[in-house]
Amino acid sequence: MTLAMTSPRQAALLHVENLAVDGDGVSIAPFSLTLAPGQRLTLLGETGSGKSLIAQAIMGTLPKGLIARGRLLITGQSFEAGDARSRRGLWGHTLALLPQEPWHALDPTMRAASQVVESHRYVAGRLRHEARNAAQRDLANLGLRDAGHKLPSELSGGMAQRVAFAAASAGGAHIVIADEPTKGLDAARRDAVVALLARTPDDGGALLTITHDIEVARRLGGEVAILRQGQVVERGPAEQVLNAARSDYGRRLMAAESSRWTAPPPLPRQGDGTVVEARHLSMARGGKTLFENLSLRIAPGEIVGISGPSGCGKSTLGDVLLGLAKADKGEVIRQPGRSRLGFQKLYQDPPAAFSPHWTLRRLLDDLLRRHGIERTAVSPLMTRLGLDEQLLDRLPGEISGGELQRFAILRVLLLEPCFLFADEPTSRLDPITQQETLALLAELARERRCGVMLVSHDPALIERLCDRCLTLGDHTPRDTTTTSREDLVVS
Repeated sequence: MTLAMTSPRQAALLHVENLAVDGDGVSIAPFSLTLAPGQRLTLLGETGSGKSLIAQAIMGTLPKGLIARGRLLITGQSFEAGDARSRRGLWGHTLALLPQEPWHALDPTMRAASQVVESHRYVAGRLRHEARNAAQRDLANLGLRDAGHKLPSELSGGMAQRVAFAAASAGGAHIVIADEPTKGLDAARRDAVVALLARTPDDGGALLTITHDIEVARRLGGEVAILRQGQVVERGPAEQVLNAARSDYGRRLMAAESSRWTAPPPLPRQGDGTVVEARHLSMARGGKTLFENLSLRIAPGEIVGISGPSGCGKSTLGDVLLGLAKADKGEVIRQPGRSRLGFQKLYQDPPAAFSPHWTLRRLLDDLLRRHGIERTAVSPLMTRLGLDEQLLDRLPGEISGGELQRFAILRVLLLEPCFLFADEPTSRLDPITQQETLALLAELARERRCGVMLVSHDPALIERLCDRCLTLGDHTPRDTTTTSREDLVVS
């Protein structure tokens, strides 16, 4: 499928001709596109459809076992797609990738500001003081003025995403490939990153964006292509594709936006049981108060949404409820008679929860053996989560972020927890898979009487899925307790 967005090839910043990826069970049909100065293209589509692999093939960073075919023309230079090393000299100043996983892009031993300074100095060629001043401006523009001294491990997922964005874009590359650049960000931060992305085409560069967020595609405008099973099923101007999709899959994708979901049945009345209770919790980090005097109870089978801006303490609250961190004040009471194994967390960034050195099959086998879980429990859940068993023989870093996120959900559900803290559990999933996965999670929570606290930056998702919502961000958490869904989300 050709996405010819300009006619004269000589005018193109990026021309991709019959790019295909094969190997290890992966097959992406030949894909072509042309991006001229000022143009932008957004790739939408199902998780695992090959969007990120297309980006990696262009950059020359495909996982082992995958082979790219085709030709690339980058600012007038010709490259064989299969010769990955040939494009390394372009990284940073001509061709930049904003990666899907910030943890893969950041040095865990360097402070946030130092990583951005390094890009400005050694990629953009600025003097030391110029690089330092530019880095401070970049971080301030992204709402990270006070985060420059922190290590990546001390940042929330959304904050790490913004630091990676600043470091990757510091070199002023003419061609930017952004892979899920707004994952884990609240609406305000998302819109700020979209505005920064738009600077590249506005300044005469070209932008290729990969996202599951239809609103991001809508705000970026330009052209949109929808991929499924390695093939482009629809393409055209953003307004046309997003508002009047022609393909069956395109219409399904647009209909799966969270604002269009049907709410699940309300929580049935089953007595006054509690899986976890917090009493008068207060917590501060780095001199900043995250929350104070917070009290809540979560019943068996209840789904409680938690919202608030990036870095407001949502993940920290989950760690306190799970016993992974201790609050400055207050106490947590967990369901008696349950081991710590009954209180589980779905991490915002699944790579942090999987050993990168073992196949998923080995990691899953270790879990089953250690906890005496029957193997027969695996296949039905994999089917319901849309996971292909061929993926089991790959390393965690060799599958898409969305597929790894579903493996994280699989692993947690096999442990049959009584309480689950789900930290942005579907941020890497396309709208259709997100809707199906969260519907399954809600169904299993009701069936197994597992209390769930669900973190999301999507107010429509929380309104449609959760029984009530806790909002953080102003030191005084607000918790709705009404059972009327019209009043679930507190702004």
